[in-house]
Amino acid sequence: MSSRPLPRPRDDFCWFAPIQTRWSDNDQYGHVNNVVYYAYFDTVVNAFLIREAGLEPGRGAWMGLVVDARCSFFTPSSYPEPLEAGLRFAESGLSSQRYEIGIFRPGGPETLAHGHFVHVYVDATTRRPVALPDSLKQAMARFAP
Repeated sequence: MSSRPLPRPRDDFCWFAPIQTRWSDNDQYGHVNNVVYYAYFDTVVNAFLIREAGLEPGRGAWMGLVVDARCSFFTPSSYPEPLEAGLRFAESGLSSQRYEIGIFRPGGPETLAHGHFVHVYVDATTRRPVALPDSLKQAMARFAP
């Protein structure tokens, strides 16, 4: 059995976007609910795809579908706290990309939570797998260490 993951340093991530917590993110225990972190992951990956890789939701030729996700939690956060999400590009396949995501306090040195998303890229009409879009490969190359 593997050991429990530890928080990751900010330097592990290469692209960042702000995340504003919402009133509805808090659970009855007064902190951001675990499932909300997956929405933050989805938000930062799609923000990167739209801003940097040319994704056009609802109009484009391609899209990424999540086929695997995981999150490890270390330190709670609460609304109205602003957060920041960092992105790192891990393994690439012919039609898949693993994104590693870290959630930080703005400028914070280590993750409050981190995990991954794996997208399989598909044709937006047929929903059949396609090769990673060139615009995505180019965007990742611009930010990869």
